[in-house]
Amino acid sequence: MKISKKKLEIAMARAKLNRNELAEKAEMPLPTICTATRRESCKPGTVGRIADALGVDVTEILED
Repeated sequence: MKISKKKLEIAMARAKLNRNELAEKAEMPLPTICTATRRESCKPGTVGRIADALGVDVTEILED
């Protein structure tokens, strides 16, 4: 799945979280978060966990 880096950063700003805090809240290793934002792609489960940690729907952080 393709994550929109801009949408992800907006959701992180709204949640007042940095990457370290997001990784902790999503119960994921920081490198997984970094890889998802750098490559803009990851597994569906990863996208779901990131979205849950941010309190948004998955579609809000995916590319259009």
